Amino acid sequence: MKKGEFYTGTVTKAVFMDKGIIEIDGERVAVKDCIEGQEVEFRLKHRRERLSEGEKKRVVKPSPLETERPLCPHFGECGSCRLQTLPYETQVKRKAAQIKELLDNATTAPFEWEGVLASPKAFEYRNKVEFAFGNAEKDGPLTLGFHRKNSFYDIIDTEECRLVDEAVRSVRRCVIELAREFGYDFYHRNTHEGYLRHLMIRRTYFTDMLMVDLVTSSQAPANEGEFLNELVKRLNALPKAPDSILHTISDAWADAIVNDCTDLLFGEDHIYEELLGLRFRITAFSFFQTNSQGAELLYAKTREYVGETKDKVIFDLYSGTGTIAQLLAPVAKHVTGVEIVPEAVEAAKYNAGLNGLSNCDFIADDVLKAIDRLKEKPDIIILDPPREGINPKALPKILAFGVQNIVYISCKATSLARDLEVIQKAGYRVKKAACTDLFPQVGHVESCVLLERVSN
Repeated sequence: MKKGEFYTGTVTKAVFMDKGIIEIDGERVAVKDCIEGQEVEFRLKHRRERLSEGEKKRVVKPSPLETERPLCPHFGECGSCRLQTLPYETQVKRKAAQIKELLDNATTAPFEWEGVLASPKAFEYRNKVEFAFGNAEKDGPLTLGFHRKNSFYDIIDTEECRLVDEAVRSVRRCVIELAREFGYDFYHRNTHEGYLRHLMIRRTYFTDMLMVDLVTSSQAPANEGEFLNELVKRLNALPKAPDSILHTISDAWADAIVNDCTDLLFGEDHIYEELLGLRFRITAFSFFQTNSQGAELLYAKTREYVGETKDKVIFDLYSGTGTIAQLLAPVAKHVTGVEIVPEAVEAAKYNAGLNGLSNCDFIADDVLKAIDRLKEKPDIIILDPPREGINPKALPKILAFGVQNIVYISCKATSLARDLEVIQKAGYRVKKAACTDLFPQVGHVESCVLLERVSN
C-alpha cells in the first residue's frame, strides 16, 4: 500500500470509539467511524509497521448489523449520530464489548464487570446543544445547525435533529427565521467579520425548564436592539416559551463560545435541574451532564461503588460543579471538592447552600497544587478528570494518601486504561467496573470503576 492511495476493505473489528480495523495484503489499517462488517473505501494517510491509519471516504456496503432506518433526515450529511443504523440494543452491546476489552488489557487481575447501563432515552436525550451559524456552501444562505461531516466550514440546517426534543427544534427554527428576515450575516472565521455565532439551548428533563442564549460577536448591526426585542417576543410566543433568554458576546477567534459579556434579555440568568432528590442551579456556562436521566444512573452507580460513607471524609477531585460531592454529602462526615474552573466552584458552593449541605466545601485550584494544601486525610477518593485523564504529576500525590477505595469516573476509556496501569502499580486492583451510556447514537460512553487497595 502507498500513502495517499485509495483502497477498499472490510472492517473485521471495531475498537473503542468505532475505529475500524481493516487488513489488506497482510497490512492492518485503522479507519475512524466504522462498524464491523462494513465494506469501506479509505485513503491511506499514514503507513506504519504495526498499524497504519486511513481516512474513511464512503461506505461501499453496510454491515449486517445495520438494520435500522435512520430516524434523523440529516443522517450521513451531519457529522454526529453515526450509529443510527444500529438498533440501540446493539449499540449498547458493542460499547460494552469495546470497554471490557480495554479494561481487560489494562488490568492485572479479574474484576466484576457489570456491563453498560442503557440510556432511558435513545433519542431526544440532550439537555444542552450548541448550534452554529454559517452556510452550507460558499456564499449560500444563512444556516443554523451542525458541521457537515468531515467539513471545518460548512454548516447544515439541522431542523429535524433527533438529539433534542421539539421545544429545542422550535427555538432553532424561530431564531434562524428571524435572523434571515433581518438579513444578518454570520461570523466568518477566516476574516473575523460578521455578527451571528452560536445558539446555545439548555432543556432540563426533570424540571421542564428552557434556556436560550444567542451568541454573537461585538460587531453589532445598527438595529440590534430591534432584533433582540423581536427575538424575545417571538420566543415567548412559542408553545414552550423559554424561562431564560440571554445574549452573549464572544469575540474569540476560535470556533468556541468564550463569554466576554452576557446580558439578560428575559427571565432569570439560570434554570434548575433535579437529580436524585437534589436541586441544581444551571447557568449558561455551567458544566452539567448532557443526559439528565443517564446522569442519574451514573451517579447512582457512583454512590453504590462508594459504599458506606458514615463518619468518612471524601475527596471529590476534578469535581466540576460539585454534583457528585453533593450527592454523597448527606451521608458522609465531610466532602471536599477540588476544581480548577472558578465559575464551576462558585456554582458548586451555591448549589450546596441551595440543598442545605453544610458539610461540603469546594476549592478553586489545580488538583496538582491543591493536594499539597489539603489538611484533612481522606477515607475515600472520587476521581472524575477531563478527557485527557489525570495529570501524571498529580496521580502519585493522589495515590500517596493510601485510601482503601478509589472510584474513578471517565468520559474517555483510553485515558482511564492508561491511568489504571499506574494506580495498580501503586497497590490497587480493579474490583468492579460498569458504564453508563450517556451518549446514544455516538461512540462515547461514561465509565465507572471501583478500585481497592490490596498492598501497602
